[in-house]
Amino acid sequence: MTQSTSPSSPWNDAWKERQRLRRAPDDAAFWDERSKTFATKDAPSPYVDRFLELAAVRPGESVFDMGCGTGALALPLAAAGHPVTAADFSAGMLGVMDDLAAERGITGIKALQMSWEDDWATHGVGPRSHDVCVASRSIATSDLEDSLLKLTAVARRRVGITLTADASPRVDSRALRAAGLPHQPGEDFQFAFNILVDHGLRPEVAYISSERDATYATPQAARDDYEAMVRSALSSDSSPAEEKAALAHLRTWLDDQLIPNEHAGQPDRKGVPEGAWRLREPRVTTWAFLAWNV
Repeated sequence: MTQSTSPSSPWNDAWKERQRLRRAPDDAAFWDERSKTFATKDAPSPYVDRFLELAAVRPGESVFDMGCGTGALALPLAAAGHPVTAADFSAGMLGVMDDLAAERGITGIKALQMSWEDDWATHGVGPRSHDVCVASRSIATSDLEDSLLKLTAVARRRVGITLTADASPRVDSRALRAAGLPHQPGEDFQFAFNILVDHGLRPEVAYISSERDATYATPQAARDDYEAMVRSALSSDSSPAEEKAALAHLRTWLDDQLIPNEHAGQPDRKGVPEGAWRLREPRVTTWAFLAWNV
């Protein structure tokens, strides 16, 4: 399948408007900075295990991992003997992945600094160049249709991606409900599903739950984090009184939720020391896994 030259679909137009309103596109400098907080040792991830199970990569197949980050998928795939091309626009993330591969004695990964918007063929990622393409939580582009079709064009057999099925993973829906704000369901995967169907593909859908155990040095640090979350969720025409009421409800909920962290100082899943405070229950994000055969 090649990229469509037909008029853009209504699903993609809706996606573009959603992206415009939601936030500025990701940039490499932001992720270069974030890569400094990633540890050199990664704990086992139920999310990664489930993604790879659903991706159903066959023995010996080559894999293109777009938006690979620090190699959560690329490293175990290469360790299992798959030739992997791992691309990301962040040099910092690719550097962490290279360090992890060297530390673990993993070979077979070709790292590429490349963005979704680049001409992939000029980087050696041409049509039908890989058996399977994957993109885990990495499609934060302004043109969803183009991103999906670029993956489809590269794959010889199968594509597997994840998109949020909830509100943004940066948002705790429990806090928004406590503040009296409307729930913001994830629509990204619904747009993707309809775009793929419009192009004659038959995507499979499954769901992966991912826990986030955020910890904080002080209760005030948690309040600052959650208050910023609520302020960003308030509509632009919210009055000062409405903002004040939402924040008051949030603080009542947060005061009940914050408890001392019995694991303070111990390394978290990324190797970063945990803070002295945590919420009673971890935040859970549900991801929609979409896969289609080419």
